[in-house]
Amino acid sequence: MAERTYIKLYKSGELAKRAGFLRERLYSCDICPRSCHVNRIENEQGFCRSGQLASVSSYCDHHGEEPALSGTRGSGTIFFNHCNLRCKYCQNHQISQGDDSQSQLLGSTELAAIMLHLQNDLQCHNINLVSPSHYVPQIVKALCHAIPAGLYIPLIYNTNGYDAPDTLKMLDGVIDIYLPDIKYSSDEHAAEFSDCSNYVEASRKAIKEMYRQAGNPVTDGTGIAQSGLIVRHLILPNDVAGSVGSLRWLADDISGDVTVSIMAQYYPCHLASQEPAIARKISREEYSRVAETVNELDLENGWFQEMDSSEFYLPDFKRQGHPFSG
Repeated sequence: MAERTYIKLYKSGELAKRAGFLRERLYSCDICPRSCHVNRIENEQGFCRSGQLASVSSYCDHHGEEPALSGTRGSGTIFFNHCNLRCKYCQNHQISQGDDSQSQLLGSTELAAIMLHLQNDLQCHNINLVSPSHYVPQIVKALCHAIPAGLYIPLIYNTNGYDAPDTLKMLDGVIDIYLPDIKYSSDEHAAEFSDCSNYVEASRKAIKEMYRQAGNPVTDGTGIAQSGLIVRHLILPNDVAGSVGSLRWLADDISGDVTVSIMAQYYPCHLASQEPAIARKISREEYSRVAETVNELDLENGWFQEMDSSEFYLPDFKRQGHPFSG
């Protein structure tokens, strides 16, 4: 197996340089597009309410991700606390919008130890960093400890898509697999339901940078992803997500070969019951409309999630031979 690029960056000293540069940015934080400019080294809190240390809610071998990520041994998932969005329908709102009372505040060596536990003890296929956008400096510093201790499996950046391109450039060669959401094609809806008035432009710039770095997915002989971009899209009721607009943008501006994962598990939790537009599950008709759009755009790579299920299936594309067929 070829040596991972992040290992080469560590050996050259480049990773340590990036870790130092990223830490300096925490003094006036501009790590994500919010650019709150609070001093997180002194634990001042901006929108994400995160300080100097990484707040970790839990970690496990997760078997509910896309088949190319979960495989047979699970994805080594680290759930970070807090978020730079405020989605009214967030299914993990206790983690993303709660406090640190049920979480661990971890230094870089402790975070590195979790990565190594997931790799060595649980034998996971990858390290899956969930909601990492506001903890990029802490993650890169942890890698400087984990790599010389033997970390070698793929790194997944599992994000809501609201990421700063300048920060993502610091991850070039570090992250193997980018797994962003594309939540909206309307800033009006993004502001109303996620408290984010510039989500569309910011997320599209971020996804372009991710694709520039990682390209289309590459799998090993067992079908497990080793690198590449996979874009997730959650269908919302009443077309709040603007699915057609987002899928058309992916096809036209990223690539007709882009890999998409269409998520259908939406249910009205957290504050959604108070919002008429999102106070119900999606309908079969809404689900079918998105499936038809995927086929009309010839987006052949990826998966659909079954309605009312965590199972993924390969769609009946017009042409076969995409990376995850068979």
